[in-house]
Amino acid sequence: MYARVASWEGADAETLNRTAAEIRTRTEEEGGPPEGLPAKGFLLLNDTEGGRSIGITLFETEDDYARGDAKLNEMSPPGEGMGRRVSVVKYEVAVEVEA
Repeated sequence: MYARVASWEGADAETLNRTAAEIRTRTEEEGGPPEGLPAKGFLLLNDTEGGRSIGITLFETEDDYARGDAKLNEMSPPGEGMGRRVSVVKYEVAVEVEA
């Protein structure tokens, strides 16, 4: 499994919370990730005090990662004010534990 970790900086707390709510709503309404995004999972981590956010998207295979990375590079977070994307890093998932 592979993880795409995108980091954002320069947002305000209200925008981070609103964006998280919009993503949650869209995902629930669409029953999963956006069309064309072969993601297995997604986590959004917000540091509202620091104005930072990290989006972690999980993919089953390297091919899925490549297609997902291309799709995500075409997309922007919903709304405005998320700051700027400062990095995108590919990781191989070494351990996954769910409770």
